[in-house]
Parts: sequence; C-alpha cells; structure tokens
Amino acid sequence: MPSRSCANLLDMASGDILDIPQTPRALPRVMTVPGIIADGDSDSMSSSCRERKIVVANMLPLHAQRDTTAKKWLFSLDEDSLLLQLKDGFSPETEVVYVGSLKVEVEHSEQEEVAQRLLEEFKCVPTFVPHDIQEKFYHGFCKQQLWPLFHYMLPMCPDHGDRFDRQMWQAYVSANKVFADKVMEVVNPDDDYIWIQDYHLMVLPTFLRKRYHRVKLGFFLHSPFPSSEIYRTLPVRDEILKGLLNCDLIGFHTFDYARHFLSCCSRMLGLDYESKRGHIGLDYFGRTVYIKILPVGIHMGRLESVMNLSSTFDKAKEVQEQFKGKKVILGVDDMDIFKGISLKLLAFEYLLQQDQNLQGKLVLVQIVNPARSLGKDVQEAKRETYSTAERINKIYGRSNYEPVILIDRPVPRYEKTAYYAVAECCLVNAVRDGMNLVPYKYIVCRQGSPGMDDAMGIKTDSPRTSMLVVSEFIGCSPSLSGAIRVNPWDIEAVAEALNVAITMSDSEKQLRHEKHYRYVSSHDVAYWARSFMQDLERACKDHYSKRCWGIGLGLGFRVIALSPNFRKLSIDHIVSSYRRTQRRAIFLDYDGTVVPQSSLIKAPSAEVITLLNSLSNDPKNTVYIVSGRGRKSLSEWLAPCERLGIAAEHGYFIRSSKTSDWECLVSDLEWKPIVEPVMKLYTETTDGSYIEPKESALVWHHQDADPDFGSCQAKELLDHLENVLSNEPAVVKRGQHIVEVKPQGVTKGLVAQKVLSLMVDIGTPPDFVMCIGDDRSDEDMFESILSSVSSPSITAAPDIFACTVGQKPSKAKYYLDDTADVLRLLQGLGNASCPKPRHTAHFQVAFDSVL
Repeated sequence: MPSRSCANLLDMASGDILDIPQTPRALPRVMTVPGIIADGDSDSMSSSCRERKIVVANMLPLHAQRDTTAKKWLFSLDEDSLLLQLKDGFSPETEVVYVGSLKVEVEHSEQEEVAQRLLEEFKCVPTFVPHDIQEKFYHGFCKQQLWPLFHYMLPMCPDHGDRFDRQMWQAYVSANKVFADKVMEVVNPDDDYIWIQDYHLMVLPTFLRKRYHRVKLGFFLHSPFPSSEIYRTLPVRDEILKGLLNCDLIGFHTFDYARHFLSCCSRMLGLDYESKRGHIGLDYFGRTVYIKILPVGIHMGRLESVMNLSSTFDKAKEVQEQFKGKKVILGVDDMDIFKGISLKLLAFEYLLQQDQNLQGKLVLVQIVNPARSLGKDVQEAKRETYSTAERINKIYGRSNYEPVILIDRPVPRYEKTAYYAVAECCLVNAVRDGMNLVPYKYIVCRQGSPGMDDAMGIKTDSPRTSMLVVSEFIGCSPSLSGAIRVNPWDIEAVAEALNVAITMSDSEKQLRHEKHYRYVSSHDVAYWARSFMQDLERACKDHYSKRCWGIGLGLGFRVIALSPNFRKLSIDHIVSSYRRTQRRAIFLDYDGTVVPQSSLIKAPSAEVITLLNSLSNDPKNTVYIVSGRGRKSLSEWLAPCERLGIAAEHGYFIRSSKTSDWECLVSDLEWKPIVEPVMKLYTETTDGSYIEPKESALVWHHQDADPDFGSCQAKELLDHLENVLSNEPAVVKRGQHIVEVKPQGVTKGLVAQKVLSLMVDIGTPPDFVMCIGDDRSDEDMFESILSSVSSPSITAAPDIFACTVGQKPSKAKYYLDDTADVLRLLQGLGNASCPKPRHTAHFQVAFDSVL
C-alpha cells in the first residue's frame, strides 16, 4: 500500500488539499539558457552573467516594521543573521539572492510591491506562505514534531510532546512547495548554486530536483540529527531522508550527526557509504551524494565592532564594578527545555553547598534569551528555573550578595558582550544542541581589544585567559579541545568541573584560551561558507557528464545518473544481431539474473528451464550459467538442460554439458582450515551471521545481522583474514553482505575468457557475445569479454552485449531493469533460435574434448 504522505503529493502541493493562494509573480524569471532573462530589465540581465548563489532559509535576514503613519513597510538588513554573514565567504563579485519568509505578515494586496522592493533593494525573495499553513508548518510540524524528535524527545504520552499529525505534515510539504516555486522563479539551473538551510526545508530538494534534474543543491542541517533508533519513529522518515538525498552535498556540524544520518540511510534505504579521497560519499542511483562535516563559526568583524562600542565599554565597567571581588560564571541560553538551565542551577547550588568558602565570592549570571516557541514545556522549564534560582538565593544569599542573577529580558548585544568580557568562566550545559556559538563569542570577548582593555583597566600586553565548561552533547564541543566537557545530567560532575575551572592556574587558563582563540578566529563563518561552497562545486562538477532521468512518484522521486553510453538493452536490437550471426557465446549469471534475488525459492521456474533449453539446443549457441553457487545445487536445478554449460563457484568447477565431466581448477585449498576457525569466531560474536561452506571457498554472510554491526564486523573480518592469509594462495573479497575467501585466479571473468578462447581454438570464433549479470563478480565477466574479443586471434570483431541487471554504475554498456526484463529478452532470443538437429552432436563432442 503506498504511503499516504506521498501518494497525493502533486495534488497537495498544488493546493488541492491545503488551499494556497497564488502569490504575485512580479519577479524577473531567469530561464534555463544562461544570460537570457524574460521580463527583466538591463540591470537584471547584466547581473545574470555574474556568479550567483541562492540561499534558501525559513526566514529572510531582514528586520521589518510597519510605519502606521505613512502606511508603508520599513525594511533593514539583520546584521546579526548568519545568512547575511556567510556572504563573507564568497568573492565580492558573487551575487547572493535570499529566498525565505518575512517575520511579519504582509497583506495580499501589498505583496507584489513588497516583493519587488525586497528584490531590488536587498536581493531577497519573500515566500508569503499563507498564515494558516505557516502556523501548521512552523509552529506545528517544525517546532512540535521535528524539533523535539531531532533533540531526542519522543511523544511517549500526551504530556511529553505532540503525536504525529498528518495535517501538520501536509502543511510542511505545502510550505516547502511554496519555497520551491519561489526558487524556480529566480534560479538559472545551469549556473546557480542553491544552498538550503536547516530542518524546515528538508523536502524542498525533491521539488527542485524534480523540476531540474541537474540543479546544484547543497543543504546544511543546523540542528542535531538523531540516532537511527529515534529517527525511525518518524512516520514520514523515508520521505525526509529521500528529500535530503536529492541534494549534491549535505552538511552537518559534527561527525556524530553525519554518522546517524548515514546509519539511517543504511538501515532504511540499504545505502552504504565510502570515503573517496577523504570525502564521504553515498552512491544514490548513480549520483554521488557527498557528506560535509564542519561546524559553523562566528563573524569576527561583527563581534569585534560591538566590542568596540562606547556603550559596551560603559557596560563592562559597570558589570566589573558590580561584581568587584567576586568570580562570575556566565550562562547565555534560550528558554528551552533542551538548554539545561535548571540543571546548571542545581550544579551551581551543589558547588556552593560543598564549598562554603565560595559563598559570597561566586556568582552565576544567567542571561535568558526569549523562547522561540510557546509550548507548555517551555512554561514548565521557566517555572522550574525561577523556583530553583529563588531557592538558591534564599538559602545562600545575603544583603549584599545574590548568588544567582537571572536576566530574563531581551538583552542587547553590547550588554551580552560586556558580560562575556567580565566572566571568568562560561558554562554551556545543554542536554542537546545542534551547535551553540556562545563559547565562541565568549572566547573572542575574553581576548579583548585596546578599547575594552582601557575601559576595564587591563594592560594591553597582559595574558588573556578564559575557561569553558561545556556539555558533551552540543555541536561545538568536539572543536573545543581545551574545554572541560561534562555530562549535564551529572550534577556533581558539573559542580566539580566548575570548581576546577575557577581554581585553575592562570598559566593553564592562558594556554587553553590561546588554543581556542586560534581555532575560533581561523574557523569563522566566512571559512565555513567558503569551505561548504567549494565542496558543493566539486560535488556538482560531473553533472553534465552523465545522462539523467527521474523516476518515482511524489516524495519518492529521485534522479538516476549514468554514463552517456549506458542505455537500456533493446530486445529488437539484440534479436536483430542474434538472427544474423552464426557463432554465439552467451553467459548468464544465476541469482538476481534468471532467478530473482529476493525469491525464497532458488530453483529455476519451468519458464526459465524452457528458455535455457531453447537457447542451448540451438547449434549456433554456446550457453553457460556462471554462478557463485555450488555445483551440486546447480546440477540438480538445471538437470533438464542437457546441453547447457555450467560454471559453479565462480568458475572453480566447469562443464560444457550435462553429459560432460566437471573440470576442476588445480588449486591448493590448504588455507581452508586456517579460515574456518576465524569465520566461526566472527559468527559466534555476530548475531544473524552464518558460514556457507563451498568446495572451493568459504563465505561469511551477514545480511541478517544488524546492518551497522554486521558491516563493522565484515571490515574487521576482511582485515583479519588478509593478515592470516598473506602467504597463502587465496584471496579475500567483500561483496554485498558477504566476505568470501576463494583460490587465487578464480573469477567469472576467467570462465568467459576460457570459453571464448576454446571457441577460437576449435575454429568457431564468436561473432556474437552476450553476458548478463547483476553483481560485482559479474563485472569481471564484462571486463573479460571486452578484452578477449580484442585479441588478434579474433579477426572480425563480434557484436558484444554486456548487460547489468538494474540501473547502476557498471562496466557493462547496457542494462535491464530486473529479472523479468531478462526473461523477456531470453524469450525474444529463444523465439529466434533453431532447435538442435541430431546430426550436429559431434560438435559438442569436439568442444568437450578441448575443454
């Protein structure tokens, strides 16, 4: 049964489910031909020749205010917005266009004028998502479902989060479609790079990829990505995952977040990743989706400019005087259940309780930023914070000493900067946070400036110090190696860390500060943006070297990208060649080619037996089944095919017909007693794995094991076996869910090479060669037939049809979609075959004698 979340996507996105009014289209539309713009002026046309980046985010980097007197809108750039600051990572010639929503509602009658103004004055394209959809999209699905889930909060009961609501999901999809429409109005898909920001727009890539198959798409997730056990609880997990995979580059703050995403791709979609020259890549239907791991930085210039304001100097002197003789621990957090403010207060309380000498000398200043949502969980967190602070102040406070100071109001940047500069230690105690730039800002402010030093009475050449106590569950933690990392849930450990921080020697504080400052100042927001865009450009460089076409419905849409020479094998084309040739060699894999890989019944059907007989009974044909399976199974299953050749165990055993004897490659198998105990060890420690013994090989299977653990164990087993077999005549190969050890020189490619050479030796060089297979071992056959037919012994080049099953990168020139396609092809060839007359039996005998 198709998923309801995507079956009617096209109807939903066009407004049939949620009525979306059409927004005015007054924006100049950029066409797909570079440099040609319809309905645009000369300025717009000249700008189209410039390098351009389109940054898409939920909110535009703008302040908006309504002038009620003049009845007009006033707009200004938000200098503190990350979206605006990332421009510093691009060249001055780069044009940056922003697509997103305004923080205010604009009447429908004013939207056309406002849109034109914002594009001309700020290079901003507003989306104008209808109010009802915006509420369900942002305050509903984003804040009540995605945000808690990505921060590891499951709605186990109604009091702990909202359950999945399909109407909110439909609003999310509809809002993403509105964003897609706006991007399409301004994008030049051949030249522009699109950079999508954060979890609000995770299905937007699917809409864009569906419209422009070769669009250059990057995505950065600013929140955590949860472990697969958490993410898999989301009813629309596949749709979101596939949406992200329609990008060319996906960015995360930490390796943990990327690892969780890759684990979800493996467990839910069966995708494996590999490192390609230092870059992590996922092969997704012929496209490589790259993974970028780099935490965002701060804007040094913006912070330093605020630090040098006279208002900052005055505030710093005031704060310094206010806490004279005391040590200040600073916290700056949103009022959010994930920020751990109450846990921070409990740790501070425990510290005062354990060390009475600190009472009256230690102050915790907690700046509380306004909450971004208004749910009941936020109200509970606020009540707990206030009650805890009141209790601490009541117990440990004095007439001239208040241990906890809560600043719960909008705090201007200059005031925060002053507190950063004065605080001896900064405590970030979040239980889960995507990144958190508070530690970075604290470090820069503690570095100071000549003006700040003068205001605070600090000598310019005096050493700088700072101390950080940070939760191990926040994104910036891995990059701050000099910080004291804590488990925020362990109250006593956090208290001990605070004590260590405030009692540490100045020389040690100085070393840690210098290390942090070097990192923060060099890895700023410009570095982050520049690095991401460089990787995006690299990820997109092969877009036009492959043929692309789309498949899938709704949010399951994806693009297949394959070599321009790789195409579906036409039955009419191969039958035409088959009819006009006289000496044909046909090689067929078994599992996944003539028998479906997913079938529990591995014996061939009556239809397959009939088709194989019709081909092998033709005197012009030499037909082989080439399989990794054992000869006993293949002999039993294919017994009705008397004239069919079989190569078992990748060619270790081979015979040309049912009446022929098996030929066995002479090989040393003394390595098997070495391998078997090693494989048994890994089987015992890997639940769901098993060993398949073959006459010439041993195979360790892990398809029924946990995907991550099985893959990890397979890598370990591969390394282990390569070490113990370093001096043995055996090779270790890793395939799809298997690790196989077999004799050296035994490959399917060798089978094809041997059969083709024998045909030449008996005076019947092939003029038609067909090889069909579905996995990695068959690639050896494809390569072998191409090299064998180019041999000088074959004077006339035969018609070659190397064909893989499934649309995937391959050495084959052709593909067929599945086993059913293969059988249809064989049926076409069978209909064009001639039955084998009795007087040609001597031909088979001659072939057998050579073999």
